[in-house]
Amino acid sequence: MIYIFFRNDPCCTKPHSLFSHTKLSPYLDTNISNLVIGIASSSNLWRYRKSYIESWWKPNVTRGFIFLDRAPNEPSFLPYRISEDSSRYNAFHVRKSQQVIRLARVVEEIFNAENGDDVRWYVIADDDTILFINNVAEVLRKYDHSKYFYVGMHSECTDSNALFSFNMAFGGAGYALSYPLARLVAKNFDLCLKRYPTLYGSDQIMHSCIADLGVSLTLENGFHQIDFHQDISGLLSAHPQSLALSLHHLDAVDSIFPSMNRVESVNNLMKAAKVDESRILQKTICYQKNKNWTFSISWGYSVHIYEKIIPPSILQVPLETFSRWRRKAWPFYMFKTRPVLNDSCEAPHVFFFHSIERTMGNYYETVYIRSSARMLSACSSTGNHSADHISEIRVLAPVRDYEDRSRRECCDSEEMYTNGTTFKIRSCMEDEIFT
Repeated sequence: MIYIFFRNDPCCTKPHSLFSHTKLSPYLDTNISNLVIGIASSSNLWRYRKSYIESWWKPNVTRGFIFLDRAPNEPSFLPYRISEDSSRYNAFHVRKSQQVIRLARVVEEIFNAENGDDVRWYVIADDDTILFINNVAEVLRKYDHSKYFYVGMHSECTDSNALFSFNMAFGGAGYALSYPLARLVAKNFDLCLKRYPTLYGSDQIMHSCIADLGVSLTLENGFHQIDFHQDISGLLSAHPQSLALSLHHLDAVDSIFPSMNRVESVNNLMKAAKVDESRILQKTICYQKNKNWTFSISWGYSVHIYEKIIPPSILQVPLETFSRWRRKAWPFYMFKTRPVLNDSCEAPHVFFFHSIERTMGNYYETVYIRSSARMLSACSSTGNHSADHISEIRVLAPVRDYEDRSRRECCDSEEMYTNGTTFKIRSCMEDEIFT
């Protein structure tokens, strides 16, 4: 057993937290009650997709609706509305999909449904997307909701952006419109639809409409389109230095926890997110110098042990465990990747999140279980200190309030073996310093 303790130690690193910036924002009173969510779905997909939305939607807290083409047969606590009749557009639209206009009109329909004085932001996403809604509210605190803001992210794949636009917020990842911009879009949307009768996607239509209104995209890295196939663990284990806001295309990739199906995987990730959403997927790096081990922790998701000292500049680059959405444009990705190597000094021992509980001393203890045997010899160049015998890692992180979130976490590790199989890591927090 390995326990890892996060503490104030120069050998341990944590990316600078977004909270230290938002703490200075004048819009700190923005919270999830000021957000209205609009989700586009269909009755044919409802039985397969509703579990994703149910995993993050907070009954009696989250505001908004799922828009369907007809009433669903599958029961759910999620509030839904039937999309308005859009047949009046049939005379001029020449799109391949008859659903495009219905999906594009979600912004107009959600604005008409919810536009009270307390609404500040409209958040639009797909039905195969999970949102970390508290983190979304936290990020939007940075922006003046009384101004025109279009907040989102482009795709991680170069060819997706080349096909649509490098300046477009991809709708699967989700995007946010400030109240005045949503109002203006709703007012002008019929004209916009007539102006662009051939555009392929609803998010492409929305981007074109907003661009014509003179508003450009404000990028937030936490929105994830995930235009990938296969195993995205390499991406999730090296999350960028920003709050996780969304994960899309979970039906198009492998289960994010290999021992579970897709729905079970999402619910497992949300177990940690519901305890401390601001920490989810946030990276902490720690070193056990007497063994030349490096620990790379993606909180609530995974822990990697490398049998050599690896600097943070390398660990922040995702392992390319995934494959490309398409096979055309080069470079393939909008970020650098590391190859997956069959080298005992480069290949990590991989542990995935299993459980979380609150412990004595005001800590959250997350437990990570080995995914599978690495099937490699020990790294001989750093002393042959094998980590093969480790089957479980426990990470203790202090419970924190809002003010704590402006501080960074570092860690220390110590071997507290139970039958020689578990390692513990403990965290503490130190003040962030920005120049």
